[in-house]
Amino acid sequence: MFILANLLIAIAKILSIILSIYMWVIIIRAVISWVNPDPFNPIVRILYQITEPVLWRIRKILPLQFGGIDFSPIILILAIIFLQQFLVNSLVELAVHLK
Repeated sequence: MFILANLLIAIAKILSIILSIYMWVIIIRAVISWVNPDPFNPIVRILYQITEPVLWRIRKILPLQFGGIDFSPIILILAIIFLQQFLVNSLVELAVHLK
């Protein structure tokens, strides 16, 4: 059972790192959107390709734009924090109980 426990801990750590990186990508995209970036810049295009599918779904479900401010990145960041606190910690606790 310790092998399964170690596997769950490894999955939890990798998931936590991926969620943290994605949260920073969302933050960088939000900051870049304030300065009117060049849409042909490869970095800007990659940021939009990575984040737009998820943000589009949030905008479709909850159209939260007040005064030209898009709140979908904030909702996505809150969802990422929830996943980090709930899912990652649950995987670690499950692994601890399996040992």
